[in-house]
Amino acid sequence: MMLRWPWPTGGRRLAYRLLLAVDLEKYSHLDAQRQLAAQKDLRRLLNGSARRSGLRTSGWYRQPGGDGELVVMPADVDIPHVVGAFACDLEHALAELNEHRATRLRMRLAFHYGTMIEGPLGPAGDAPVVVSRLLDAAPLRDHLAEHQDRDLALVVSDILYKDVVGSGFCALDPTNFVKLEVVIKEKPYSGYIHHDPVLPREPLLPEPAA
Repeated sequence: MMLRWPWPTGGRRLAYRLLLAVDLEKYSHLDAQRQLAAQKDLRRLLNGSARRSGLRTSGWYRQPGGDGELVVMPADVDIPHVVGAFACDLEHALAELNEHRATRLRMRLAFHYGTMIEGPLGPAGDAPVVVSRLLDAAPLRDHLAEHQDRDLALVVSDILYKDVVGSGFCALDPTNFVKLEVVIKEKPYSGYIHHDPVLPREPLLPEPAA
């Protein structure tokens, strides 16, 4: 499958973007039929949460990975709104889906804002590395494993927590996060894990799609 950028730069311009990454728990334990069902459900969940959050997925660059996906948002998204609204809606939609599934779908979700550049095989630069490292960090995996009553584990990068979650313009309460610090391949990464159910501080209304 050929992946195309909705806003191509030809790899000539460094850009700041909001990125999200998601990964399903214990996907490799499923047989082929259940993996296919999980992929379909994940795509429907992401598309549905995007729509209800006022986002148009036609403006996303998407890099599927079988058990997850990396998404690069366009430059004009309202970052505080997206981080809060999308995370809250995804957890709610996931809980509703699992009421009708024989096997629960559980996942990790990571957000980061930083620099990247278009490459022939996908986004290159610091931002896609950071969001991927946070998504795969052992403390986030452990958090999901230790909270069997939860279906979603959320982490945001250090800069996103300080500049967005802590701004008061994001629906997520900054007091509901705990610090994450890991060293992967001799490089440190830091972020914040949301330790309570991802519920907004006040009802969220979708922003008009751009």
